[in-house]
Amino acid sequence: MDLKDFDLNLLLVFDRLLKERKVSAVADSLGVTQPAVSRSLKRLRQLLGDELFCRTASGMEPTAYARHLAEPIGYALDSLRQAISQEFEFDPGRSRRNFTLRMSDIGEICILPRLMRLVSSEAPGVSITIVRDGIDTLKADMEAGRIDLAIGLIEGLETGFFRRQILKQGYVCVFRPDHPLAGRPLSFDDFRAADHAVVTAAGTGHGRIDEIIEKQGIRRKVKLSVPNYASLEHLLQSTDLIATVPEALVQPNLYPLALAWARHPVALPQLSVDQFWHARFHRDPANRWLRNLVAVQCALPPIETTV
Repeated sequence: MDLKDFDLNLLLVFDRLLKERKVSAVADSLGVTQPAVSRSLKRLRQLLGDELFCRTASGMEPTAYARHLAEPIGYALDSLRQAISQEFEFDPGRSRRNFTLRMSDIGEICILPRLMRLVSSEAPGVSITIVRDGIDTLKADMEAGRIDLAIGLIEGLETGFFRRQILKQGYVCVFRPDHPLAGRPLSFDDFRAADHAVVTAAGTGHGRIDEIIEKQGIRRKVKLSVPNYASLEHLLQSTDLIATVPEALVQPNLYPLALAWARHPVALPQLSVDQFWHARFHRDPANRWLRNLVAVQCALPPIETTV
């Protein structure tokens, strides 16, 4: 006899027969017909090679083999009932869990400091690991649980994933404070004439901005391309280069970038910065706690502009 031949409903019938000792009572308690209970008992007898229950004047009496099976089957069913009905909880204050997040340098600059302050307050035993896995391995890593959340402008995560918006992100132009363009609105001609630094953030949606600028017929004089935003401040401080960056980088309450900035002269759309998680962990209370912390407590306010 192989477990694959077993239907859980057969064990429910067996368990109820042990308690009720009457086919009619079992049928009522399970919400099925008496013939259905009789068929289940017949199937059990065939699978187990024993009569299991014999008719007597006082009802269906279990055989010795049925009494032998009673305790382990009852225990297994009780354990299953408890597991299904038990509250699925996560206690951040007592947890020692490590969460792994895939986050760009923008997330590290603007979101991670706030997240770590909240984690330190609410879950002092929890730790965070940040990775920069490429988009080619991200799906597999999230499905396997090696990465709990992915945050940013990420393309290609669709089937099998959930997403939640953290903020709508606009763009501004930045340059050193004593740049000739500082202190006045930035025109199309200024933008065309300037030397540009471009951030080629692989695996994110920031590349769309470069495409939109080019589609509007604006050919920038790109003098420098770098893979992330982390070193941009130092590069611009010592050159006449300008750069197009997410507006979060010029919010002094989030990241005091020591650069001047101006509204972008090109009509650029706001792109959605989202967090993503795999459907396997949608109901995981620990994952839910973390993503709610990010979405509710770490969401960035809109920029207040005066230029």
